[in-house]
Amino acid sequence: MCTLFIADLHLSEHEPAITAGFLRFLHEDAIQADSLYILGDLFDYWIGDDDHNPLHHEIAAALKILKKQGVTCYFIHGNRDFLIGSRFAEESGMILLPQEKIVELYGKRVLILHGDTLCTDDEGYQQYRKRVHTPWIQRLFLLLPLFIRQKIAKKMRANSQSVNSRKSAAIMDVNQQAVIDVFEQYQADWVIHGHTHRPAVHKTLLHNKIIYRGVLGAWHHQGSMFKVTDKSIDLIFFPF
Repeated sequence: MCTLFIADLHLSEHEPAITAGFLRFLHEDAIQADSLYILGDLFDYWIGDDDHNPLHHEIAAALKILKKQGVTCYFIHGNRDFLIGSRFAEESGMILLPQEKIVELYGKRVLILHGDTLCTDDEGYQQYRKRVHTPWIQRLFLLLPLFIRQKIAKKMRANSQSVNSRKSAAIMDVNQQAVIDVFEQYQADWVIHGHTHRPAVHKTLLHNKIIYRGVLGAWHHQGSMFKVTDKSIDLIFFPF
């Protein structure tokens, strides 16, 4: 058996091919796993569990079927869908995890997270992240009428795209010291994350030990997953 990790699907009604690819993945790949971990940005945006978008219900139903077939699905919030709450978790059968989580897999300590907290060189983003994760701000936002939240989300996405287009690639990648810090904090053998959309496996020598950082790819033109077994941890790409 195996454990699978995915991130950064950015599902939306405007990208039906990605949705179809994810549903196929659940039916053909995830069904064979012990468990599935989604490390954030499953959806392109999320403005509340009360948004009755048909796509959300379709995905929730597919994930609930996966659970009924014996595959547990875990979820870590991303920077696009950090407002996913207990209502959607119950509807989909997902288990919500904290932003950083150690999982013990086949004798390895694997730290999982979305990855945006490692991008500490992007000070503007980190300030924004701190604001939108403030509990009272989130509560206030969720009290707004749905159509106002939709307008705010649309404006925020446009602003984000504009700001990011002016940033260097290096600033939007992880900070190496931040990576080392989480390895040491959690005494991990591996870190697996998404967010940067730069799929790779990085090796680092730390305290005379080789440690590994696996980065998941975004589901733009193909799927991406880490498959963990008792023999290996592999980054795998596949067509929709």
